[in-house]
Amino acid sequence: MKQVLHKIMSFAMALVVLLSTMSFTFNMHYCGDTLVETALFQKAKGCGMEMTQPAKEGCVITKKSCCSDEQLVVDGQNELKLNLDQVSLEQHFFIASFVYTYINLFEGVKNNTVSFETYQPPLVRTQIFKLDETYLI
Repeated sequence: MKQVLHKIMSFAMALVVLLSTMSFTFNMHYCGDTLVETALFQKAKGCGMEMTQPAKEGCVITKKSCCSDEQLVVDGQNELKLNLDQVSLEQHFFIASFVYTYINLFEGVKNNTVSFETYQPPLVRTQIFKLDETYLI
């Protein structure tokens, strides 16, 4: 049991390190106030209602497009080194108490004691189901 839990925790910690150092880019395309499309790691295609430029050079039409693109960049952590010189006294206390508790968590009980073994069950004077006239059929 302890080995399985150790493998699960190791995998979870490796996954946390991987996800904390990885960067993500979300591209979102809005048509008006409505979110039309989202894309991860690539540009959103759009809804097909983009404004086209006029064919003639002399004709100038200024109309604001109803579509907009937004890009959300989630930067990962670049530095993973923890300086132990800068750890405060409270953090040292927390780490020491956590390690002590974790080590003592998996110690088993040597002898299994039952606290109610010496007590006798109460005697039944009347049968309650006969008094209430309820029978399980």
